[in-house]
Amino acid sequence: MGPQALAQVLRPLADLFDAAAYPDLLRGLSPPDDALVWRLDDERALVHTADFFPPVVDDPYTFGAIAAANALSDVYAMGATPLFAINLASFPDDLDPEILAEILRGGGEKVREAGAVIAGGHTTTDREPKYGLAVTGIVHPDRVLSKSGARPGDILLLTKPLGTGIITTAGKRERASDEEMAAAVASMTRLSAASSKLFVEAHPRVHALTDVTGFSLVGHGHEMAHLSGVALRFRLDALPVLPGVRAHAEAGAVTGGGRRNEEYYAPFVERPRDLPSWQSALLHDPQTSGPLLAAVAPEGADPLLAAFRAAGETAWVVGEVIAGPAGGIEVV
Repeated sequence: MGPQALAQVLRPLADLFDAAAYPDLLRGLSPPDDALVWRLDDERALVHTADFFPPVVDDPYTFGAIAAANALSDVYAMGATPLFAINLASFPDDLDPEILAEILRGGGEKVREAGAVIAGGHTTTDREPKYGLAVTGIVHPDRVLSKSGARPGDILLLTKPLGTGIITTAGKRERASDEEMAAAVASMTRLSAASSKLFVEAHPRVHALTDVTGFSLVGHGHEMAHLSGVALRFRLDALPVLPGVRAHAEAGAVTGGGRRNEEYYAPFVERPRDLPSWQSALLHDPQTSGPLLAAVAPEGADPLLAAFRAAGETAWVVGEVIAGPAGGIEVV
């Protein structure tokens, strides 16, 4: 569902729950975030999220692993540790049940890699397979990393390359090479556990954190900027890109979700007039199990990048936080 449609369907809920009546709900109503956070006591808070979608690759096991990594990402974006998950699956009656078994195995092994456990689930019949997880994690109430809190002067870090939507679209059209698909799958199945841990250890110099998924770099960047009362500046030449993205975007491998993102977020984006179409597609490309986007205090950026390198993790400086209209995105 695109951002405009989502805002419309959520509108009736706005007045049903008064945030003041739920003081232990630290994130979920006001302000919104990547996952809800419910305080249990002074030392513990639960983090909960859910995500599922139809296949982005043909191999059932790989699809399951990608979907699980994607669902876990919201927990990592809050600086939390996943504890357990339940499967959410829809499956057609006329497909071999072994396909669903492989999807669940892929998801289960990814959850086990995260150090969590799958403890149940729910299935329904549908014309198209869908799979994902509801995930619960734990975090200290004072150590929650939220998408609000970015400050002018902060450095923006990104932990994975962009372009999974474009590459998987090209793959469905049988135009992506084996090497291009392998690079995209490796990115989508890589957990953000280590990256999240590094950001948690850098607290309080990490002022804001979110994950980049279906609403694209621009969309999730807009959310961070809006909730923080600032604007973000992204530098095109600094954005990490998966192999083959430019060629496939120029050939028209752009998703419907990407087009909806571009239309919806256009009023918030200041961009060069001569911006190539493939770069615009990249900025608005829906990501599956995408990167974490962090706003880091200037004095903390270099030590954090060094920590990423020492841990064998990737991170790129892709821009900075600037004073400007809340939610604004500047592309240079």
